[in-house]
Parts: sequence; structure tokens; C-alpha cells
Amino acid sequence: MIRAATPKLGAYAGLASLGLLMALVLGRPELVVLAAPFALIVALGVALAPDPRPRLSVRLDRQRVLEGDEVSVELELESERPIAHLELLLALPDGLELAGGSNPVALQLPDAEPRTLELPLRCVRWGGYAVGKTTLRARDRFGLFVYDGELDLSTPLKVYPRAEALREAIRPAETQVYSGNQVARHRGEGIEFADLRPFVTGDRMRRINWRASARRNALWVNEQHPERNAEVVIFLDSFAEARRGESSTLDLSVRAAASLLAAYVGHRDRIAFVSFGGILRWLVPGTGLTQLYRVVDSLLDTEITLNYAWKDVDVIPARTLPPQALVLAVTPLLDERAVSALLDLRGRGFDLGILEISPVPFAEPAASESEALASRLWLLRRQALRARYERAGVAVAEWREGTPIAVALEEVTAFRRSARHMRV
Repeated sequence: MIRAATPKLGAYAGLASLGLLMALVLGRPELVVLAAPFALIVALGVALAPDPRPRLSVRLDRQRVLEGDEVSVELELESERPIAHLELLLALPDGLELAGGSNPVALQLPDAEPRTLELPLRCVRWGGYAVGKTTLRARDRFGLFVYDGELDLSTPLKVYPRAEALREAIRPAETQVYSGNQVARHRGEGIEFADLRPFVTGDRMRRINWRASARRNALWVNEQHPERNAEVVIFLDSFAEARRGESSTLDLSVRAAASLLAAYVGHRDRIAFVSFGGILRWLVPGTGLTQLYRVVDSLLDTEITLNYAWKDVDVIPARTLPPQALVLAVTPLLDERAVSALLDLRGRGFDLGILEISPVPFAEPAASESEALASRLWLLRRQALRARYERAGVAVAEWREGTPIAVALEEVTAFRRSARHMRV
């Protein structure tokens, strides 16, 4: 909506009115002559400065980008009447910054031809944004009229977290009945070699291992592991976060979750998502790029919501936690509700792995001896918590910014491998 303001013209009109009033009160007609120039300025301003009524349209070259990418915003201005001076300011939400050009910008619209401006924006942080709220200010050629207005032409922009490429994710202990890229533990039709056994009636000829049969002077056949898919649940803890400056454990958690999602979708696994925090969000298992975009869109809505109510895994819909699913928890282990929920999942028999987003780099350095003692006690308590999970057979790997996620996942895999041998 455009509204007109006339600070200078109002002053001239006031002087003209004052001169006419003084001429009437004092009976001095010469005062009318003094007020005439101001009245003439008012008349010219009204006649020569009509409402410009500029029109604006906002377009984005892309509506889905990754962190660190640039997106171009195209602003098209048009007016029925010439505008001698126009100022434009595009409001930028937190997480977006100007990558070039100037904002605000001053320009002229000398004719009715549309004018197009392009502003490159850099996407600094993941999230969902609305781009297009603009403030306009137009002036006439004499500077008498000023037209102010705000136009809200918001266009949605989704900035996805930049996922780290993972060559291999954590392999689940159990697979499902559908085909995929995960090698099942049981034996059947497949391409991965499992073992040799003697030939029995009903075996296919193409499964005979002729070299082994020649050495043993009897028919032996190959056994394979079938390729199946898995059901993976990404469990994101959003009860609490540690923050320092612009970075936080929540930002790292979302990036880690996005990396895991991309890896398992590439293996044709079924993915489910649970955001366990002040607000519970979930998605039932699905596969393919459609499910990936659904889960990542849910990640963009993740935020820390203060809630003192006690929650456990019973509030999570049963369809979201299918039997024999691999549950990968991404958590800073700061809230007791998330800690207890993960122990409960392990107690119910779920295959569980924990990627701990370390809050230690976000803690302020100790400034006194008592603070140093408190910091050491806090670190010892976190070590005891990790040992508690390990005694329950749950792998816990600490991950910090600057370290590849693959290193932490390899720690989880190594623990699961040794724990499996211990059970045998």
C-alpha cells in the first residue's frame, strides 16, 4: 500500500495560510503578496506531482538451494507515471545476505517502461524463508511530495542443509523382505558369496562350484547372501541445544541428519523420521527421492521449543518405529528425556546407534578454579553416560564440526562389529 506524505509541501501551505490569515486580521493586503509565492508552490506541487503508484513484482531464479549457494532475486518495477526519484529496500531475513550490488538502491523511472533489478543473495543458513517484502519511497521532481509504502510479495525459498557425501553408512543388523543394496545375514538368492555346501536334489546347475567339486570329487554349490533393503529411523533430538554465536548443536544435528538421509536413500532403504522434542514431528517410512524431500522439508521446520512436559517413546506412533528397524539418534545428550527415551528404545530391542553432537566446543572456557572444577565434573558425567549406553550394547560416537562424519560412523560400525562378536 502506497501512502503520500508532504512534509515540505505542508510547510509551504502553512506559510501561505498564515499570510492570508494575517492579511485578513490586520487588514494589510500587502501580506497577500508575500503569501502568494508559497501558494503558487503548493498549486504547482499538487498539479505536477500526482500519485506515482509504482507496481512491483518479485521472482526467484530458484526456490530450492543448498547452504552456501547463491540465488538471484529479480525485481521488476513499473509505473503509470514517471518517477524522478525512487528508493527501494528489500528486507532480508536472518540467514540470507547480499552477495553483490546495493540494497537499498536509488533509481529513476523516466517513462512507463518497466525497470528490472537483479540482486544476488547468498544463503548462509538452512531454513525456510520468505523473500519479497519491500519498502518503496518515491519523490517528485521538486522534492515536495514523498510517497512511502510497503509491498509484501513474499516468495518461498527453501535452503537445504549441505549434506556430506558418505561412501558407506551404518549397516543394519536386520534387513527387510524387499530387494535393495543391503546384504542380508541369512542365505538365499543373491550375488554375495556366503559359503559352500554339498549338492542336494533341487539345486540349480548354475550354482555348482566346479573348481571346488573337482578338488573334492563331489558336487558342491555356492551359497549367497541376498540383497535386501532396510528400514532406518532418523531420531533427531530437539529438546535442547548448545549455542555459541551463530553456530549451535542443532545446526550440526540437521546437517548430520541430512547426510545420513542422503546415504540411505541412495541404498534404496526405507526412511522414517522422528523429531523428538518440545514439538513431536514424525514421518512414516518411505523410499525414493520423494521421501527424501519430505524428510528434509521436515528438517527445515526443526527448532528448539521449550517444553517441561515429560515425554517418552510411547508418544511416538508405532508405524514410525517398525520392527527390526535401525534407529540412528542424532543428539547432543543434553536433556534427560531424550537420554531415557533412547535407553527405552534399546530395552525394547531396537537396533540403536547414537551420533553424539558434542556440546563441548560451545561451552565457555572456565574463568575461575571453581568453574574449571565444574567443567571437569560435567565432562566426567558425559563419559559416564556414554559408558552406560555402551554397557547396554549401544554404540556412541562423538562428532564435532570440522571432523568428517564418516569418521564418527566408522567408530559406530567398529563398536557394533566387536559387540556382535561378544554376543556370539
